[in-house]
Amino acid sequence: MTRTAMPSGADWAAGGSRITVHGRTGRHTLFVRQDGPAGGPPVTLVHGFPTSSHDWSLIVPALGARGHRVTTFDLLGFGYSDKPRRHAYSVLEQADLVEDVWRGLDIGDTALVAHDYGVSVAQELLARSPGRITRMAWLNGGLYPDLHRPVRVQRLLHGPLGPLLARAVTERGFRTTMRQVLGRPVPGEDLHAMWESICRDRGHRLAPRLLRYIDERRAHQARWVPALEGYGGPTLFLWGPADPISGAQVLARIRRRMPSATVSELAGPPAVGHYPQVEAPDEVSAHLVRFLGIR
Repeated sequence: MTRTAMPSGADWAAGGSRITVHGRTGRHTLFVRQDGPAGGPPVTLVHGFPTSSHDWSLIVPALGARGHRVTTFDLLGFGYSDKPRRHAYSVLEQADLVEDVWRGLDIGDTALVAHDYGVSVAQELLARSPGRITRMAWLNGGLYPDLHRPVRVQRLLHGPLGPLLARAVTERGFRTTMRQVLGRPVPGEDLHAMWESICRDRGHRLAPRLLRYIDERRAHQARWVPALEGYGGPTLFLWGPADPISGAQVLARIRRRMPSATVSELAGPPAVGHYPQVEAPDEVSAHLVRFLGIR
């Protein structure tokens, strides 16, 4: 199966702008893109760790072509958004900032699509205002803290030596780690573009601070798991089972706990891993187009 090439990071960034938003720690500037017709039904895509909204670059055109108003952005500490050095990064504040992006862009109710770190942001948003989310699509992420299996480099960066180790992270190391979590090959130039978004403004050194989301998942699971399982709107799980972090073990629980949800397992061959939207963009686009429709 031939995989479509991603646009360069510079081309992706050229299509967006930086806007000022407000969180619980003050004002920050985030990179934001709007694609598709301004009057179309809104859909918001939330990216994962450690990359950026560029992960969605092969998905956005299909959604925009079907008439959706597509909003993507780099969360605080990621991509082209602000990367304050000594900031206490929090999923709760990330959700604040998403809500302020929506206010600034006059987005009310919206469909929501989330991946990896973004699933925790989405769970917090659901816990706050489930009626605002018209439908919810989940891609591989740690929805259940007890099933999350971080790879070795994440465990090390999350540990006491994390700040020192983060200084030694290189593109070569990033590529090695990515190949451990991918089920299908991704072109080297795409991995390079993803790395550029991470290391921009020395963002790779923030990994230990950003990885505190692992602790937040445990601290907030009493709110976040019921928000996930109790959401009453249309729900899609678009999942790569070959993911060693949040793969088949999560799917088994999803099927048991949420039997009314739509589950699309990207089993291949070859099976998809941790980055469905990057590994299998045509399949993911087709599933999302069908799920979102035009309302």
